Amino acid sequence: MKILIIGYMHPKLDKRVSRTVSSLSKSHEIIYQYWTDREEKKYQDGNITYIPIKYTKGTKGNPLRKLLNRRALDKIICDLIKNEDYDILYMHHFLASRPLEPFKIAKKRNKKIVYDIHEYHPENFLAELPAIIGDLKTAVLWHLFKKQLKLSDLAIFVSGETRNDVIDKVGITKDKTFIMPNYANFILKPDIQKKQKEIVLVGKVTRKIEDEKKLLNILINKGFSFKVIGMDSQEFDDIPHASTSFLPYNEMMEELSKAAFSLISYNTVKDRHYKNDIFALPHKYYDSIAAGTPVIVKESFISMAKQVEELGIGLVINPSNTEQSIEKIQKAYENYETILKNIEKYQKYFVWSQEKEQEFLKIIEL
Repeated sequence: MKILIIGYMHPKLDKRVSRTVSSLSKSHEIIYQYWTDREEKKYQDGNITYIPIKYTKGTKGNPLRKLLNRRALDKIICDLIKNEDYDILYMHHFLASRPLEPFKIAKKRNKKIVYDIHEYHPENFLAELPAIIGDLKTAVLWHLFKKQLKLSDLAIFVSGETRNDVIDKVGITKDKTFIMPNYANFILKPDIQKKQKEIVLVGKVTRKIEDEKKLLNILINKGFSFKVIGMDSQEFDDIPHASTSFLPYNEMMEELSKAAFSLISYNTVKDRHYKNDIFALPHKYYDSIAAGTPVIVKESFISMAKQVEELGIGLVINPSNTEQSIEKIQKAYENYETILKNIEKYQKYFVWSQEKEQEFLKIIEL
């Protein structure tokens, strides 16, 4: 069976996208389109034909201007979907300027369509638009998103909460869906001897942590340190911290494993009820537990907060309640060994495995 995987604007080694490529290539022929900002040529390696498509990110202008600049890129990908020989179209995003066309092309060709939904698209797409225009955009995106899902044979979500919320709004049946969180690659068993009294923030995208900065400054005065893994930004200039540049995955995990806590509390946009955050199970969450590091999770992040409380693998805070949050963090540090034991007990659920891969392959091949 041949599978055309559209990575769209994801780079070749994006963890979630490359995992699907690697897993599916074990028993199927793969055509893999990915984004690059360099001159690269199409090539084949084993069961995988790699099709790089060059595009320069960071185009200046407002969001709508950036959207218009995607038209040439999106046409190339539509032509690929129209002309390549494949049995399954696997979409890792929709095309910004042609959101329905790939689905319609594949459906007209009687191909199976798998839609891997990394984010809560109606809110996440062009999230930086002003409020009034943003509300109109969200309404339009819901209309398009519903059509995309109706045309798809299988929709893959990162969390049950996202899936259930979308089902309630769109009306697709649960048997057309599958949950595949952003699992980590491997486990590092917790080692209390290696732990530093440090709180880390992981990620390559800058997040707003205005409420959290108050907590961090107090905790720094109480003997904790703060480190940002994978980036530095002016966003953190007003708080004492160390930082690293972007690290390869193995190095990032090793750095993360040394920390006492991983902070997963932030605002991506001004809206504190932004569903792309509250229903998310991001890579940094799974990587933290897999690295043996307890998490500090914002209570409004429903999907993560529920798991953290049920499994005892960290703590849940309301960052705007400074006094209560500081008390919770200090108490967690006093009971640190118990939390590490819970993490070691449940780590296997946070890591990609042969069993999870077989379950994924089975649902794709149905």
